[in-house]
Amino acid sequence: RSILSTIAGSMITVAGVAFSIVIVALTLASSQFGPRLLRNFMKDRVNQFVLGSFVATFIYCLLVMRTIQPGEDTSFVPGISVIVAVLSALFNVGVLIYFIHHVSTTIQADHVVAVVYSDLTTQLNKQFPDAATGSEDDPAEEKPQATSSQHALELPSPAGGYLRAVDWNGLVKAAREHSLVLRVLHYPGKLVVERQCLAYIDGAQELDEESVRRLAGCFIIGSQRSPAQDPEYGVDQLVEVALRALSPGINDPFTAIACVDKLSLALCMLAGRRFPPAHHHDEEGTLRVIARTATFASILDAAFDQIRQYSRDSVAVMIRQMEALTLIARHTRTRQQATAVMRQAKMILAGCSDVFPVKGDREDLQRRYDELAEVLSGMLDLD
Repeated sequence: RSILSTIAGSMITVAGVAFSIVIVALTLASSQFGPRLLRNFMKDRVNQFVLGSFVATFIYCLLVMRTIQPGEDTSFVPGISVIVAVLSALFNVGVLIYFIHHVSTTIQADHVVAVVYSDLTTQLNKQFPDAATGSEDDPAEEKPQATSSQHALELPSPAGGYLRAVDWNGLVKAAREHSLVLRVLHYPGKLVVERQCLAYIDGAQELDEESVRRLAGCFIIGSQRSPAQDPEYGVDQLVEVALRALSPGINDPFTAIACVDKLSLALCMLAGRRFPPAHHHDEEGTLRVIARTATFASILDAAFDQIRQYSRDSVAVMIRQMEALTLIARHTRTRQQATAVMRQAKMILAGCSDVFPVKGDREDLQRRYDELAEVLSGMLDLD
């Protein structure tokens, strides 16, 4: 009983220490990398296993202690159970050592950037699984077929918040049943206001309340964004880490450069993928839904706009952005992609021409811009 009591007390004490370490790590991560990255730490399986192991050993020791019956004639000591408790305590010592090593690793900036990048590529592979062939335009960048909004009905948003996802199949099915054509105005990740128009509806003079409710139910709206159908979600997480690193309180350009590198890798991969179609047809081939989806240009802007605006005083970060754009330019397939890359490069060059005090820095940036322009000269008519 004394051994079990000692083990139980030690386990609950260590569990409290481990919980305190997790709280400190969450506080540090929130201040250095941003509160939106806390969910990455909270879903860490190692932390959950460690806390569960300590608490489970504590509860096990309490249960075994209840079975011990002291006495001269009727005493009972579950020897095997006590041995298991001792072995569990020894195992938890190793778990504690690994836990300390794991926490010290997870709060490192490079590890955080790598984890966010891994999540980003996983989501991009799910949303854009097919490789593009040739240099055809992405379906998402095609101009949608015109539908008149002057006489069309408006589908109001049932609530305010972020558009988390859209049930495209359900939307097509509902539109087919009522012989409608819908032109969706927003794509997942965008903020919508209650009663704001989600889509224009053509093909009906009016719809009953049940039909409107069914169509609106295909749009999932919540208080937080979701990475399920939002390719810019993971991009914004990397951008947030970069902006935090560039803040005066942290002033860590190396982390910002690491974020730019990961963003460039993701965009190089994305340039070779086929975007989902903007037009959704029913089983008979009739156009039912004209979607508004994220494009390569919109994702590129989400990746570079804020970092470019916030890092104008950092020569190293601005030059690395130009190098990243050059890397992306080598993987572009279409004129639209090349135009988006060149647009970002021109804004970087224009924003830094009068900011960099040293002539050599300006020349370095100009040289990298010229290299990018040479890469894209075959796709664009450059002066």
